[in-house]
Amino acid sequence: MIIPRYWAEAKITTQYEKRQVTIKRFGWSDLSMQDAQTHAETRVREAHEQLRSGQNIRKLDHKIPYNGSEGLPIREEIIQQHDDVVITRNSYGALCLNTPDVLFADIDFNYAPNSRLYFLSFILLFFISIVCTVLLKTWWVLLFGVFFSIVLSKQTAEILLSIQNKWKGSPEQQALKSIRQFSMQHPTWHLRVYQTPKGYRVLVMHQLFEPRSEETQQFFIALQADPNYVRMCKNQNCFRARISPKPWRIGIDALRLGVWTVQENRMLDRDRWITEYQARAKKYASCKFIEQLGSQMTHPKAKRVQSTHDQYCNATINLEIA
Repeated sequence: MIIPRYWAEAKITTQYEKRQVTIKRFGWSDLSMQDAQTHAETRVREAHEQLRSGQNIRKLDHKIPYNGSEGLPIREEIIQQHDDVVITRNSYGALCLNTPDVLFADIDFNYAPNSRLYFLSFILLFFISIVCTVLLKTWWVLLFGVFFSIVLSKQTAEILLSIQNKWKGSPEQQALKSIRQFSMQHPTWHLRVYQTPKGYRVLVMHQLFEPRSEETQQFFIALQADPNYVRMCKNQNCFRARISPKPWRIGIDALRLGVWTVQENRMLDRDRWITEYQARAKKYASCKFIEQLGSQMTHPKAKRVQSTHDQYCNATINLEIA
């Protein structure tokens, strides 16, 4: 996990295959802006050499918060740092806790039909079309049947999902059942379960984990963790939890020009937004503690992260979740 304090950019313009090409690269450092600039210039020279040697390179580093696919660190303002546990402000203004080895999992409730239900609904409608074709002995019925099988697949899938939820339980019940089932199968694990606005968050307390390890990935699979979250953990080699409300859930717009760093002439606007956001955010919780499962074994670092997480989130206070 790398979350630098300083960012810089370097560029070089060169001739390649009879046309002008500009290469831009970011550099970063925890030491100084000058060190970040040196790093950027080193990276742009390396990219230039790769281009001259015939390698296919991307021309630009993209200025986005999470760019692990391009080999870039998390690009967010550092608010606080406790050893290797870092609190940052993300691109829309909320605070996030980042840790290299204390395992969080985000689970979103599934209110929409999945691809399997869409496929099943199409097959069901298509089968009905075939039966009608045989009974009425005309191929026109099959032609219209295929058309309506495609058109009505969404509505049919939603009906099938409703039936499935009545049989298996609501998305909330199914998600909590998966967490509890995992706990029963792994009694030595210490899990803390939190409710979020649209799902659950699970914090693992008994040991530390590598984000890219097989054990971590199997845990994500068992709990059906949010695929976007799983991908971020692998790309950035860290775990992450949002610890303040999303702005639009507390009645204000998202932070504009939120990708760090921000031009100096926009910092005053940013500071005003943060002041308003913080005044409103303290009236809400980011998540609510639900229950503890499994063993009582607790790793000291996980306990420190849990204390910080719960304090920032207002997780044990009876407030509206946002």
